[in-house]
Amino acid sequence: MIYDTLIIGGGLVGAAAAVALKRQHRKVALLEIRPPEADETRLLQGWDARIYAISPANRQLLQSLDAWPDESRIQAVSRMDVRGDHGGRIEFNATDIHAPRLTSIAENRWLLSALWRQIRALEIPVISQAATAIESDIEAATLTLADDSRLQSRLIIGADGAQSWVRSQAGIAVREDAYGHHGVVANFHCEHDHQGVAYQWFKNGEVLAYLPLPDRKISIVWSTAEPAKLTDLAPDELAAAVTAQGEGVLGKLSPLSPAFAFNLILRRPETTVGQRILLMGDAAHTIHPLAGQGVNLGFGDVIEFAKISESAADIGARQILQRYHRNRLEPVRTMQLGCDGLFKLFGEEHLPGLPWLRNSGLNMVNQLSGVKNHLIRQAMGL
Repeated sequence: MIYDTLIIGGGLVGAAAAVALKRQHRKVALLEIRPPEADETRLLQGWDARIYAISPANRQLLQSLDAWPDESRIQAVSRMDVRGDHGGRIEFNATDIHAPRLTSIAENRWLLSALWRQIRALEIPVISQAATAIESDIEAATLTLADDSRLQSRLIIGADGAQSWVRSQAGIAVREDAYGHHGVVANFHCEHDHQGVAYQWFKNGEVLAYLPLPDRKISIVWSTAEPAKLTDLAPDELAAAVTAQGEGVLGKLSPLSPAFAFNLILRRPETTVGQRILLMGDAAHTIHPLAGQGVNLGFGDVIEFAKISESAADIGARQILQRYHRNRLEPVRTMQLGCDGLFKLFGEEHLPGLPWLRNSGLNMVNQLSGVKNHLIRQAMGL
């Protein structure tokens, strides 16, 4: 049998692509060495420190796939409060654009569980052994597995993360620019109700975000060049440090999960397509998390490819792949460069007058409702 597409990587983006293409009546198979457990009762044990701000456009995608988690684990964000380190401030409100919410905060494992429930319901074949090689020609791609069996497909989609094996097999070079920062994440209980407000501080070259969760809980992402100063702290000491850096806006924070750190690198592959090969998600692009757009860009990949390939007789045809690459290039590069520029603007501490200039800029944009609302809509995918 020749598949329409073999998807390598069963994380959020790969799983969403599998469900979306299967619903188009494609012959789809998914390769994932470690499929998530089917026992959903384990989901109720604690709160996942890997959380995402899902834009309204991507919330609609997941709802259309019947893969949106139970709303009891979702926190709607009604307002965003962004503060500089010298009095600069900008606020974004859902009411300003007549929307019910700006974004939705959701845990990784609940999103993943909802998508995999659809994978099982649609009986999408799941291959749980490693792949060892990819070969392709103008007709099809062939995937060789660890047991030397071979699978043929019109297209192989690499949704296998930032260190993508598919990208390497395709010989696609990637430019990597390390930020010299790590993102430190952890969850906390709040003394005061966050009221659905997300906060962000740019201070001393670092970025701290409070992302609200249900039941007076938050998840934080702290971008810092010195992650050990946080990860080496005892839980109560870390909570005190996060409380202080966040200016005590939610009162005293209490620890709910251990902290862990991940390296922050801007990745820009020279292309996102090859002969019968296509990249999605972190395999195709990574971004600084300060705008919370990483997984949204990945879901945007799924939306775009599902749209342009829906009526295609050959899903892996060169013209289809090239159209996907062109259509995704501008929105991805725009978001990457925008986040990169913001990080560098607020990370520079030594140029005279720059702190005053950037914080004055925040205050000025905060007064320009038209500009501010345009930024909101762009981030929401509207």
